[in-house]
Amino acid sequence: MGSDWYAKGFEYLGYCDQGGMPGGTQIMVHRGHAYIGKNEGVSVLDVRDPRDPKAVNFLEGDPGSWHIHLQTHDDLLLVIDEVDFYMVKPNEKDYYGGSIVGVHSSLYGVPGKDYSAGMRVYDLSDPANPRRIGYFSVPGCGLHRIWYDGGRYAYVSALIDGWIDHIFLVVDMQDPTKPVEVGRWWIPGMWRDGGEQPTWSNRVALHHAVVKGEVAYGGWRDGGLVILDVSDPTAPRELAHRNWCPPFGGGTHSCLPLLDRDLLVVTDEAVLDNCADQVKYTWVFDIRDKTNPVSISTFPTPTDRDYCSEPGHFGPHNLHENRIGSWQSSEIIFATYQNAGVRAFDITNPYQPEETAYFVPPPPERMTERRKGRPRATHTADVFVDAEGLTYITDYNAGVYILQYKA
Repeated sequence: MGSDWYAKGFEYLGYCDQGGMPGGTQIMVHRGHAYIGKNEGVSVLDVRDPRDPKAVNFLEGDPGSWHIHLQTHDDLLLVIDEVDFYMVKPNEKDYYGGSIVGVHSSLYGVPGKDYSAGMRVYDLSDPANPRRIGYFSVPGCGLHRIWYDGGRYAYVSALIDGWIDHIFLVVDMQDPTKPVEVGRWWIPGMWRDGGEQPTWSNRVALHHAVVKGEVAYGGWRDGGLVILDVSDPTAPRELAHRNWCPPFGGGTHSCLPLLDRDLLVVTDEAVLDNCADQVKYTWVFDIRDKTNPVSISTFPTPTDRDYCSEPGHFGPHNLHENRIGSWQSSEIIFATYQNAGVRAFDITNPYQPEETAYFVPPPPERMTERRKGRPRATHTADVFVDAEGLTYITDYNAGVYILQYKA
């Protein structure tokens, strides 16, 4: 790793290039091992010594597919299989700019041959050597992201033939070798084969939902925030839908409920270079009434550099999601800001959030992603924080960094 990183409130501990395969999106840490979802598959790192992380395994993916998102809990690893949409939509404006209206999965080839569509299930009894035990298949382009924090159900975003983009599915994991769908929900207008017509021209699609108790909090890209009652997993029911796009730039991505304080943190993902899709924000909502979420503030936009003029994307992406067994705080929130690295914010006063720390890695030494013509830029994608404040971040092209939160 280069030395041209800079930080405040984080101590740099270690780095791993994932066995010469740098890059990745979502990261989970479980029993001293990190699992990183990539286009090509899943990297497995031994991180028991955070100053000397080591690549110990790689789970091969399928050609023509993404495997960029995953979850771990109860010695299970769940990994998405989804079409690599950049094969057909290599331009980010095309991919993010509108729902995939009229597209059938056959456009991408033959399922099971040219791409895979569903969810892999691995046993993590031996954490360095995941063993595949099950599969959940969908008729369509596949799953984008999963929420699973134990229990009977996983909650996924899925693009199924007949719908114009990703919708919400509930998957029964009682038998992890044979997961089955039990319920689904979508924003009216998305069910093309049911005769529904969208009333929007931008992209309305579920990125993913975080479920706490019997309520799901989902980011629907340009469709905003949807809160669902999932007490009956076979029949999710809308409690509230709020959308601020337009006039704001959309891309609603991650939702973090802080139920002890009746707050919800929501990020809008920056998806174009140099703030071409507006400067995006991380929002704080009051959710005392789940049917009436009210926006009360935004996180401060980083100003230590002019990031809009830097190469790549600037703005929010993922949040550390307070998973069971990890860092859990309703006051200190960790968020990735792409070319502005990872940031920590104090929301003790939810009406006036304050930035407390940041770490900005150097640009990647080389580009590893499949898209051509991308600028060589820092792209901090995801963050996972353990109970002691050890902070793991991924870069879309440059591997995994391990930090200690000190602020």
